Amino acid sequence: AVGFLRVWADSNQRGGACARRKRACCASSRERASARGWRSSDLRTLASQLSADTSPQGVSAQQRVTGVGHWLRASHLDELPQLWNVLLGHMSLVGPRPYMSSDHHMYRDAIASYGIRHWVKPGMTGLAQARGLKGEVDKSGMTERIRADIYYVENWSMLLDLKVLVATVFRLKTWV
Repeated sequence: AVGFLRVWADSNQRGGACARRKRACCASSRERASARGWRSSDLRTLASQLSADTSPQGVSAQQRVTGVGHWLRASHLDELPQLWNVLLGHMSLVGPRPYMSSDHHMYRDAIASYGIRHWVKPGMTGLAQARGLKGEVDKSGMTERIRADIYYVENWSMLLDLKVLVATVFRLKTWV
């Protein structure tokens, strides 16, 4: 299935089917690790002229996402290659979503409790995303995301992970 999606995404634009993005790291050696970071893979959904590493989240999705990309994002199939990052141990299925390195530094400087979200591994989905806190944001919207991430870190349980997974799959924003 991933192979078919890669071919389909690749045929829709130049630049290859997978986009590799530098992400800020987390856990154990917090600040040293976050400076180093790691690369995650997604199926390419952005127009190839915009860099996935440097294109700001504030740019309208209509300006950045390809036709096939809209469908891949809506179905969350663009995230399938991140299962490899889970197997490698860089990510978990559930946890605070990793941000691009360029955004990480901006939010770390602007939001006081931002670092708490790095006490656990990043996830393919997170409480903020399950609650619908995603997409273009301003500082107050980002603060809401971070607040959800901190709640997740401080109240982690297997039941919370299960609820986040179910809420993500079935789009039950008010359930978690």
